Amino acid sequence: MTTPDHDGYIAAAPEAFQPALHRLRALLADALPDAEEIIAYDMPGFRIDGSIVAGYAAFSRQCGLYLSPGAISAHAEEIAAAGLKSTKTGITFSPRRPIPDDLVERLAQSSRKDVGA
Repeated sequence: MTTPDHDGYIAAAPEAFQPALHRLRALLADALPDAEEIIAYDMPGFRIDGSIVAGYAAFSRQCGLYLSPGAISAHAEEIAAAGLKSTKTGITFSPRRPIPDDLVERLAQSSRKDVGA
């Protein structure tokens, strides 16, 4: 799904995921007010001083939030307590079980510090 901007990406995502992606975009924009919205690696992201701090994506069965490895590891217990699955750089979720808003904000700030932006 190659699109030129966040709006186009969300519009092209499965309809059931669009509200969750709009919410995630808004939370990340609020947590990273000085970030530039970009498309990188075929997904929307937020860049500060040349460093990608956060990104998100929609797939056929789930959505993902992508951050620095340090942000994921620093919040591993909170991620698990929310019943979410994570990898080294991402957290997958469904619209029925989104990432809690306050956790998204903490993760974004942690990722920003981790990449030095």
